[in-house]
Parts: sequence; structure tokens; C-alpha cells
Amino acid sequence: MKKRAITAPDGNQPVSRYAEAMEVTDAKRWLFLSGQTPMRPDGSIPDEFRDQARQVWSNIQAQLRCSDMTLDNLVKVTVFLSDRRYGPIHRAVREEILGDRVLGLTVIIVGALDERWLLEVEVIAAA
Repeated sequence: MKKRAITAPDGNQPVSRYAEAMEVTDAKRWLFLSGQTPMRPDGSIPDEFRDQARQVWSNIQAQLRCSDMTLDNLVKVTVFLSDRRYGPIHRAVREEILGDRVLGLTVIIVGALDERWLLEVEVIAAA
């Protein structure tokens, strides 16, 4: 599988580390993860947003491992935040976890999450 990040020079430019488009060729498997929440395996939920964000990404990595994939297989991420003030914190956590990886990204502010969840993240991966 080959991935190519695309950002047209005469189009919208990213405000952080992501691409405006991702081209995938020669993929044999696609994985669509349901929205991952900050719930730990024991059912508990961290109180602080930063800890919730780390737990969400831990849950994403667990689902990827179970599917014989890694963060390198990510193509698209959609982040649902309960409040826009969490945007910069999530960006820092996401960039810490993803490192130099570039992928498609959308962030949506919503009010329909379980009131204990401050975010939910769904991803698409390809191999």
C-alpha cells in the first residue's frame, strides 16, 4: 500500500500536522474504527481532558494492534470534541502520539457525547 499526503498550493493550508487530502493506492485491507471513547478497559473514565485524550489514543492503538495494524496505517482521523477549548490540548496529545505521521483530519465540536466523555475519535486505516 502507498499513501501520499496532498495539500494543493492554491488551496486551503493545514494549521497543524495533517494533509488536506490523502491518496491511498494498492491497499488490500481497510479498517474503519467506530468512535473510540475515553473509557478504560475496566469501564472507568479519566477526569482530566488530557488523560481522556491519551486514553482514546490508547484505545485506538489497541484496536489497530488487534487488526494487525499500527498508527502507520492511519489514513483519516475524525475528532469529536465536547468543547472547542479542548482543541489545542488534543492537538498537542495527537501530535505527541502520531509524531511525524501526516494524515487526513477533521475536528467537529459536538454536544451529543456521553456527558462524561470530553472527546471521541474515529479513524480509518489501510494496509
